[in-house]
Amino acid sequence: MPPGVEAPGAARARRSRTLLAVAASVVVVAGLAVSRGSGLLADLAGGVLYAALVHLLVLLVAPRVGVLVAAGTALGVCTAVELAQLTPLPAAVGAAWPPAAYVLGSTFVATDLLAYATGVGAVTAADAAAARRSEPS
Repeated sequence: MPPGVEAPGAARARRSRTLLAVAASVVVVAGLAVSRGSGLLADLAGGVLYAALVHLLVLLVAPRVGVLVAAGTALGVCTAVELAQLTPLPAAVGAAWPPAAYVLGSTFVATDLLAYATGVGAVTAADAAAARRSEPS
């Protein structure tokens, strides 16, 4: 490539792990605050934040991955965790080590799948917008 011209996907390579870690920390704090609430709104907000955190962690671990690959991976992980709640395993793990309940949950709720899609969609939109802003004009 000529000097000053970035290779395709170079914007993804510049994702700041520091910024991703700060964003993930903010999401964790917000998620812990929301988990103190009750009702459908608190449950849905928790699901949105959970999926956003999973997505940010995917980007933190693999900052060069494409926007859609990161989104698909995050949504797949969230869906797998939710479907696992149809088995007794997450509840048993949560009973043995209570902090695991924050990660694995305990009860399947179909509306959580919509919340996960919303959370992943929000991070995907922010990631795509950041990539567009960092592209050379």
